[in-house]
Amino acid sequence: MNEPTVPGDLPNPGSLTEAFLVYEVEEAEEGVRYYGELTDARESVLRTLAPAFRERGYRVTLTREMGEYVLVATERSTGIDGVPWTNVALFGATLLTTLYAGSQWYGIDLGADPLAVVGAWPFALSVMGVLAVHELGHYALSRHHEVEASLPYFIPIPSVLGTLGAVIRMNDTIPSRRALFDIGVAGPLAGLGATVVVTAVGVSLPPVASESTLVADLQLGYPLLVQGIAALLGEPLTYGAGRTVNPVVVGGWVGGFVTFLNLLPVGQLDGAHVTRALVGERLDSIQRAVPLALFGLAGYLVLVEGGRGAQIWAIWGVLALLFARAGSATPMDETPVDPKRRAVGVLTLVLGVLCFTPIPIAFAG
Repeated sequence: MNEPTVPGDLPNPGSLTEAFLVYEVEEAEEGVRYYGELTDARESVLRTLAPAFRERGYRVTLTREMGEYVLVATERSTGIDGVPWTNVALFGATLLTTLYAGSQWYGIDLGADPLAVVGAWPFALSVMGVLAVHELGHYALSRHHEVEASLPYFIPIPSVLGTLGAVIRMNDTIPSRRALFDIGVAGPLAGLGATVVVTAVGVSLPPVASESTLVADLQLGYPLLVQGIAALLGEPLTYGAGRTVNPVVVGGWVGGFVTFLNLLPVGQLDGAHVTRALVGERLDSIQRAVPLALFGLAGYLVLVEGGRGAQIWAIWGVLALLFARAGSATPMDETPVDPKRRAVGVLTLVLGVLCFTPIPIAFAG
């Protein structure tokens, strides 16, 4: 039987027999499709074959369709083609929702003057700034390791913060544990740097009147990182009735909270990438404990704190279960990371603990 031919410089089917026995190849809109049978365990196929495709400028995925295994090769591109309109639109929408949220913190009367919402720009800048720096840290190291990644997608939502955060999308294979570590750790470290700066600026600014009923009844639990920065600068985090911290401090709080959540070692979160790079497949055992810890924390708050803050951790316990089921990143090269990266990883995880607070946000009374 003749060997199926492939277009361009893609690997020949005969070179894949170590893991995949190809009997048909076809070109499709999404890429080149190799139909075949596995000659190795499914979880090992991509790890075995991905390097050959990657060095030719392709990424591969393995699916099962109508009882057949299909290896799909798609051209890789680490650049940005054209204007990323979706990113721009979400950025613009998030800017509006964070400006609106900031107007509540500043007590701006939008009913009297809707355009006065622009006066909340320091809040919007601080919140979106720490999120952008975090995601751009991932993006920069993805480009450094030639891993295909998108620009940040901001998530707007009308709320007291104006956003649910920001994410980048990586649709590519990770070449090594070293690359996985660098990409995973870059976001939290960059975000922590931005958090320190924003918090230092925020606590140095004067407090504002808490005229909004919603903000007046809102209590933020500040993590040790934010408390430490305020203490070093000799600035308070609480004021008398009718006054609250400058809204820029909330940007620092967002940075700390997002950093802690992202460093949870589960699924595709940053903490899972860092931990997977450090301990390999032992991550599976670690991430099974994460939902239990979060549900345990929620139960503790119900028993001891009357339920204040419990809902947040119960929701994240459910999310952790879903994230774990979705799986974690698997690098092609399992060579352990060097001691310097191990030290940085441990330091990052410790800094993540400094961003923890048991009751991040609650309403008074």
